[in-house]
Amino acid sequence: MPNSDHLTDLPDPLLPTTARALLHRTAVAQAEGRTPSMVAGVVRDGRLVWTGARSMIEGHAPDLDVQYRIGSLTKTFAAVLVLRLRDEGLLDLADPLGRHLPGTPADDLTVAQLLAHSGGLAAETPGPWWERTDGGLRPELDGLLEESGPLKHPAGRRHHYSNPGYALLGALVERLRGEPWGEVLRREVLAPLGMDRTTLLPEHPHAGGFAVHPWADVMLPEPLTDTGLMAPAGQLWSTGADLARWAAFLAAGDDKVLKTDTLAEMRRPEVGPEDAEWTSAYGLGVQLSRHEGRVLYGHTGSMPGFTACLWISPEDGLAAFALSNATGAGTGRLTAELIGITAAHEPRLPEAWRPLPEVDEELLALTGPWYWGAAPNALRLRAEGVLELTPLTGAGRGSRFRPQPDGTWLGLDRYYAGETLRVVRHPDGTVSHLDVGSFVYTREPYGPADAVPGGVDPAGWRAF
Repeated sequence: MPNSDHLTDLPDPLLPTTARALLHRTAVAQAEGRTPSMVAGVVRDGRLVWTGARSMIEGHAPDLDVQYRIGSLTKTFAAVLVLRLRDEGLLDLADPLGRHLPGTPADDLTVAQLLAHSGGLAAETPGPWWERTDGGLRPELDGLLEESGPLKHPAGRRHHYSNPGYALLGALVERLRGEPWGEVLRREVLAPLGMDRTTLLPEHPHAGGFAVHPWADVMLPEPLTDTGLMAPAGQLWSTGADLARWAAFLAAGDDKVLKTDTLAEMRRPEVGPEDAEWTSAYGLGVQLSRHEGRVLYGHTGSMPGFTACLWISPEDGLAAFALSNATGAGTGRLTAELIGITAAHEPRLPEAWRPLPEVDEELLALTGPWYWGAAPNALRLRAEGVLELTPLTGAGRGSRFRPQPDGTWLGLDRYYAGETLRVVRHPDGTVSHLDVGSFVYTREPYGPADAVPGGVDPAGWRAF
């Protein structure tokens, strides 16, 4: 990967004015956050298009190959491993943990609840503070949770962040794969994505972690601990180059690792947000954040001496990351603003319109107006046989539908997500109506009478 000073080496680099604005925002974050060094980058449509770095040492900024600890960004990797197990049929998200990993105080919690931090588990392990102590102090799973009263809230009722919950998920991966979590991660995720600089322990070159005194410009080294069983909660080290690859994967998927539909499942909120303004939520191993009108997903991370963040804006086709080596330095807001700056300076160009490569006459005949009762809707034909139902007045109920092998269509989003669209035909083969989850759509408002549940007044439409 290119050094952060050579932006012209990047594919499709950003405009100089955009790059300057991004560098300025990063420099402000490093100076005001008083962090020894900082690396940041922007990914557009899956490719790294800008990177910048600042350092306390003049003329020596870290490049994209320097490792930083990424803290809880590790949880996104752990979640991908668990969802791979689900996609392979080795577990169900509704399974209680004890079905696969019996004997822990969390036996009754489901895999989904652990992924979404909705099981009610304690936020941290029993003392001492796991982030600054060697994992050898907790060699067994029963040392990660208080055996008397590990639940702080009723399971499934609210989001309550739990680091030990992710240690249990890592142990679940080990149990079902039969080998250490880190080795499974390397073989199944990191190697296929070319992320050879993401490791459990630091490898040269890597940054040292520091605490900066709150009232004086002096520093204190932080310990670089191996957290042992707690590793799936926050152990990983990574680089700017590897996080750019991870951002591209989380945005678009890679069938070698996880399919796109499963990634979309990860970023759906699992528990209703508690803040009235809906500023944050959590999916299956993925944080969601609302910032200046756009919804982002990804994860923040911190460990003693380090902070990290990766946010993705699917609407803009953009992702950004930031890495720092100071305890408590702010990277979350910086990362969100890097996306906002890029989107403002260089808004995403819409895809060029192109006709479909081929036309199915039967599908083409289904397009046009359809009526749910008296409410008008339009059915449009999209690429790969996808049908899109759109209300023409008011909020209505609409969805996109993907064709299925049995001749039906499956709802992909909005009201009809997961529901089935069927084309109902007369005995002679002509189309009678559409059935969408038992809702009837006809070519005329309230007609024909035999298709509308409850019938239609035989006097028809009339003035009163």
